[in-house]
Amino acid sequence: MRIAVGSTNPVKIAAARQITTRVWPEADIIPLAAVSGVSGMPMSSEETLLGAENRARDAMQKSGADLSIGLEGGVNQEAAGLMLMGWVVILDKNGRKGVGGASRLPLPDRIARRVLAGEELGPVMDDVLNDDNVKQKGGAVGALTNGLVLRQEAFAIAVAYALSPFVVPGLHDLAHLC
Repeated sequence: MRIAVGSTNPVKIAAARQITTRVWPEADIIPLAAVSGVSGMPMSSEETLLGAENRARDAMQKSGADLSIGLEGGVNQEAAGLMLMGWVVILDKNGRKGVGGASRLPLPDRIARRVLAGEELGPVMDDVLNDDNVKQKGGAVGALTNGLVLRQEAFAIAVAYALSPFVVPGLHDLAHLC
């Protein structure tokens, strides 16, 4: 099983590896730079989902793998505030698609204001935490939960959700029975 991951971010690669190797222990994980086709800081759930799907499609085209995984983080304005969230899209060679979402977490007002003003969350978190490359470590989610949930874990759950059409044969094809 060859699985392309449309990212060179070690956190995203590790999240994909963590879940996919539970299903296919011998899987060959192929990380590669993939184009999201969306802004550097996706500002809606729709834009974030599109970025994940574009990354999965680009990774599939570049690799010819059995599966490709696109992971995209973003924010979405909701009643509870500006929410940190993410989407994962998994595609197979036949065009079948799985989608999974990461949990949502409200950004503190001072961080949300900066993101809404046009700054990307990664550099904002680096500045607020006086750190480098937070997005390739525990991420904003790790900082905002004081390490209770790390970025890799949040994306790993979304990868597991997106794998559902591929690991539960036939279940997702039963719509004609309903």
